[in-house]
Amino acid sequence: MAQFTKNPPLNESDLPPAPRTLLEHWLADAVALPMQEPTAMTLATVGADGAPSARIVLFKGFHEDGLTFYTNYESHKGIDLAANAKVALVFWWDKLERQVRIEGHAQKLPEAVSRNYFYQRIRDSQLGAITSQQSRVVATREELDARLDANEQRYREAEVPFPPFWGGYNVTPTLVEFWQGRHGRLHDRLQYRSKNGSWIVERLEP
Repeated sequence: MAQFTKNPPLNESDLPPAPRTLLEHWLADAVALPMQEPTAMTLATVGADGAPSARIVLFKGFHEDGLTFYTNYESHKGIDLAANAKVALVFWWDKLERQVRIEGHAQKLPEAVSRNYFYQRIRDSQLGAITSQQSRVVATREELDARLDANEQRYREAEVPFPPFWGGYNVTPTLVEFWQGRHGRLHDRLQYRSKNGSWIVERLEP
């Protein structure tokens, strides 16, 4: 059984007043390591039928202290979010023996923000966004590839149009828990909980 020993204790006295500062530090530590996707985070949603669903998305920066990601608004996650804006996010960095768990509310980013990000993406990703009917059943891979080929030809000498069904979400946290591994499974768990516009720091038993 592996023991978690890479970090010094995580103490309340070490925490900044708001969670974003510590999250930025931990993200920077993860990005500095040779990891495939250090900004990958699990996004959990709940649909109109009450069924939970989870998948990995990529964190794309902060917006007004919220965490952003981008997707097709007509995807499974988009349909869930239209029915229930409450979400949970989880970062897990095994090489750092750290986890961050976030609860909050998601809302669409302003179209101008989504449009700006869309045109920062590589052209292949832009074409993929307008091609994919995300989360829908497709009969074959060949059908999807043919649709992509058609779009490549259509916009060979033109700008890829910004799709109205695609864009970003901003998750405003109401709770942020920082988990850090400790020897003997007595891990450090310190959470920020929003109350009346301020953050309360609490220690949780492991």
